[in-house]
Amino acid sequence: MHRIASLFVAAITLPLSALAQHNHPQPYAGLDSRPVKALSPEQLADLRAGRGMGLALPAELNGYPGPTHVLELAGPLHLTPEQRARTEALVAAMKAEAIPLGERLIANETALDRLFAEKRATVGTLDTAAANVGTAQAALRAAHLRYHLDMMAVLTPEQVARYVALRGYAGSQPHR
Repeated sequence: MHRIASLFVAAITLPLSALAQHNHPQPYAGLDSRPVKALSPEQLADLRAGRGMGLALPAELNGYPGPTHVLELAGPLHLTPEQRARTEALVAAMKAEAIPLGERLIANETALDRLFAEKRATVGTLDTAAANVGTAQAALRAAHLRYHLDMMAVLTPEQVARYVALRGYAGSQPHR
């Protein structure tokens, strides 16, 4: 009888202890303390600084150089003084456009977050807030993509090909 009781206790406690040891991490744990739930601290910093955050990848990975990266590679690309000046002007213009758009995106994400935090979300308010986020994100992305287009008028085809190689996009063909 004692042996049956011991087996019974083991049969119940072993699965429970195994379950306790199998602690599954929760993917959103800790994100609830973010000031803007949908944006990481890095994303907030990037948006406030006018950085691209991968928004222009369709251009970048298809052979349209980005002005910030062109400046980083000015030496190996052998930029002329005029090309450097034009690229610096594009970077300044891009930041002047992207920073306010990034702030607008942050504000719209904050408004969406606040709807839920304050338990005021309805289908109507949600649709409007989500559309505002989408519009801001689209404007920001279009701005970054446009500056990749603008770079094409600054660089020679040889520099574009060199840029693509320097950035490690061996499989990409520069835009012709």
